[in-house]
Amino acid sequence: MLLLLLGIIVLHVTVLVLLFVSTIVSQWLVNGEHTADLWQNCTSGTVFHCLASSSNEWLQSVQAMMILSVIFSVLSLFLFFCQLFTLTKGGRFYITGVFQILAGLCVMSGAAIFTVRHTDWHHASENTSYGFAYILAWLAFPLALASGIIYIILRKRE
Repeated sequence: MLLLLLGIIVLHVTVLVLLFVSTIVSQWLVNGEHTADLWQNCTSGTVFHCLASSSNEWLQSVQAMMILSVIFSVLSLFLFFCQLFTLTKGGRFYITGVFQILAGLCVMSGAAIFTVRHTDWHHASENTSYGFAYILAWLAFPLALASGIIYIILRKRE
């Protein structure tokens, strides 16, 4: 049982790190010396220069979804530790699992909106590609859902 708990905690912390990195790092779109993320557009060359991102409604919804996913995942980890010590024997971690699944759905919604609408913000060109932070956001989605489902299935033992 101890190895199972350790494994679920490692999975949860991995999801949390992926969510933090994908929300913060400026690598959602990459075009040569130009990078863009949810918060700023940066140009590297002789001088590294960053500007605030646009105030599009869809971009603000992506920002909100990514922040909500981080909040739900942190809250889920906190609730897991609380339930670990207060839950009765045989009880399930329903609340923890629901919050982790909500985190996964929020990151999926944010990344899906970004996928559909990013051409409104930066016109597509041959050199534009998705950055590693965007890929980490999509990677966090199935891992968050999997850990949420594991929490719901998991029963507390002595």
